[in-house]
Amino acid sequence: MKKAISTDKAPAAIGPYSQAIEVNGMVYTSGVIPVNPATGEIPEGVEAQAEQAFSNMKALLAASGTGMEQVVKTTVFIKEMNDFGKINEIYAKYFTGTFPARSCVEVARLPKDVLLEVEAIATKTP
Repeated sequence: MKKAISTDKAPAAIGPYSQAIEVNGMVYTSGVIPVNPATGEIPEGVEAQAEQAFSNMKALLAASGTGMEQVVKTTVFIKEMNDFGKINEIYAKYFTGTFPARSCVEVARLPKDVLLEVEAIATKTP
């Protein structure tokens, strides 16, 4: 049975989808963008947006009963591949120890014209 996860500590869904779904001890997040959930504002610059996006992801996973250390796979969508190194530095602050598997792709456009979006798959068991 699948369970929808929702929290006001991460940006609300802007369409007909759930922020995350839990099924069989796994959590699958939708794409998380760098919107401040309290204000609706998007920070300026790729580093600030990466911090906000990963902070939002951390809050969504916590609401799901898991955490960043339980993430097994991420997908990072970025507007500009030249920002890869900057995003990597922020990413490494949020994921430590055994890093999750990851895909990173450059895309033409993202919702709200943000500079990155991230999604994750996490387990609820240590």
